[in-house]
Amino acid sequence: MSLFKSIAAFGGFTLISRITGFVRDMVLANVLGAGAVSDAFFVAFKLPNFFRSLFGEGAFTTAFVPMLSQKLAVGERENGIKFAAQAISVLVFFLTLFIILMEIFMPAVVVVLAPGFAENGGKVELAVVLSRITFPFLLFVSIVSFQSGILNSLGRFAAPAASPVILNLMMAVSAFLFAPFGLSPAHGIAVGVTVAGFLEILWLSRFLHKEGVFIRPHLNIPRLIREPEIKTLFRRIAPGMLGAGVYQINMFVDTVLVSLVGTGAISWLYYANRMQQLPLGVVGAAIGVALLPILSRQLKTGNAEEARQTQDKAVEYGVLLSLPAAVMLVILAEPIINILFQHGKFGTADTLMTARALIAYAVGLPLYVIVKALAPNFFARGDTKTPVKYSVVVLIANLLFALLLMRPFGHVGIAAATTLAAVISLWQYVRGLQKRGYWTFSPKLIKKILLIALSSLLMGIIMLGVQAGINHCTGDWLTLPLLPKMAVLVLLGLTGLAGFLLFAKLTRVLDIGEILKTLKNKRKQDVKTSA
Repeated sequence: MSLFKSIAAFGGFTLISRITGFVRDMVLANVLGAGAVSDAFFVAFKLPNFFRSLFGEGAFTTAFVPMLSQKLAVGERENGIKFAAQAISVLVFFLTLFIILMEIFMPAVVVVLAPGFAENGGKVELAVVLSRITFPFLLFVSIVSFQSGILNSLGRFAAPAASPVILNLMMAVSAFLFAPFGLSPAHGIAVGVTVAGFLEILWLSRFLHKEGVFIRPHLNIPRLIREPEIKTLFRRIAPGMLGAGVYQINMFVDTVLVSLVGTGAISWLYYANRMQQLPLGVVGAAIGVALLPILSRQLKTGNAEEARQTQDKAVEYGVLLSLPAAVMLVILAEPIINILFQHGKFGTADTLMTARALIAYAVGLPLYVIVKALAPNFFARGDTKTPVKYSVVVLIANLLFALLLMRPFGHVGIAAATTLAAVISLWQYVRGLQKRGYWTFSPKLIKKILLIALSSLLMGIIMLGVQAGINHCTGDWLTLPLLPKMAVLVLLGLTGLAGFLLFAKLTRVLDIGEILKTLKNKRKQDVKTSA
């Protein structure tokens, strides 16, 4: 499967999962609001997801997937599946021990994660209870990441990308589902998180069976950890955990610091980050996931020039999709938050605070997308140590920027620190790849990026002009009833999209005919396959 088709498959289903994620967040905003209860819940929700990015995505995306993809590239399917079974057996064993320890020491963990909660004993107790309910989700979702890695290595991206839909819908339903059992909405949603993880395992098991992959666990763990391939995997996992999880680690630092800002600040950053995660998840994650097995195969078979061209395309697609999205988020930050979340316990002040954080996050969106497109170039070569060195620098930079900016700008300063850290991260990856002779920006790619930036700027000017005209006619269109507000938001979005496509076509950075031809060929291939 080509890079474009892989990105389209993963990104398309990721978009669906993000849309259901908005439904989930609208329910959360309505029933939890942005206060002490929501702050406690979001800490409980972030905790297993933070470790998931390290143990699940960090371990298997950066270490396991290249090793399995290389085995499949040389026809060692049976050996590859055996290796997969050994790897998941070791992962489950150690994760189970880790979860037990975390459950025991959860009170101390919560205080470390959110030190600002210590001033409110009830807030700490609630966060501890909710975290103990949600933390087993880590084991389930790590298995899901492992299953997704196998499917991605086999060229199957749709089912893994769609699995988060289960989590989103389960969380939304759980706000009401468990009420008859005497659980509050926060407790019910926490239960829903863990249940959803188990359901995702069942979902992906079905697709693995369709591919003829049956994972049989191994119980002799002491023998497994002495296997040469498992030792190699663990050597790559350790640095890969930090290298791949730099973004989540930065968010972890943000959570610790923002808990000191005041009540509601954790929730404002959560909702702002969720909005940024739509394009970052659809574009950045899709490119990273699709690129890694493709680059691994190309480098394994000695196609260095083809790998360079693939890397160019990955960066180009990333900028093409993320830069206009970032401009739209900056211009429409307040309207989007107003329409999606301002209801129930989520008020006008919450909308304003969340929108400001969203703008700060959105500025760094293209930078993080490009980093996600460049990181697989190291992982595909089995180099997981270099990204960890970069991560340490980025973590320190993020902490310093956050400490410097949080006093004058509060939670917005913490969001801005994440964006500033992204600048340093991108600089390191570009310099590192160039220094090693792996890849560098070609003049052609630089020209395309500048033209994309110009098209995005012109798009933004048009959107601001249209918005000013609407405000001139209505006074302030955000004061309109919900349906007219939604209509205006859609109009502004479509106007911006049309403007960008027009300018991108005129500057020749977007060949719509080529894209349509690729999609047409994909449909023909799918029909042929199904036949």
